Amino acid sequence: MQTLCRCGSKKESKECCELIIRGTKEAKTAEELMRSRYVAFTQANVDYLMLSHFSKTRPLKDRAFIKKWAASVIWSGLQIIKTKEGREQDETGFVEFKALYIEDGKLQHIHENSFFKLENSKWVYVSGEFLT
Repeated sequence: MQTLCRCGSKKESKECCELIIRGTKEAKTAEELMRSRYVAFTQANVDYLMLSHFSKTRPLKDRAFIKKWAASVIWSGLQIIKTKEGREQDETGFVEFKALYIEDGKLQHIHENSFFKLENSKWVYVSGEFLT
């Protein structure tokens, strides 16, 4: 059975973010990494979330909390609003997105402008600015 990737790309999951999460393929752009991190959140895959996070800002002490919270909500979709840089030839980039989820029966969202950079030739998440 074919399943579309939860990142919203309209590609099959086995040909999209799952390849990046499993380490079979590297994210070519900041947006690809953002999409794979969203899918990892839907799976509460904290190992990948830590691995794809910049080493100097990696929240290791929050690992258990992140896993518990990610597993406790119902993920409802990802909307990429805009990107700035973050292409294959760039070294940094920004992705503005909304991640929708249901918590305690209420639809909520994370609206963030995320900063990404290359670390050891791989895209990683560095930080994000929460937006309203």
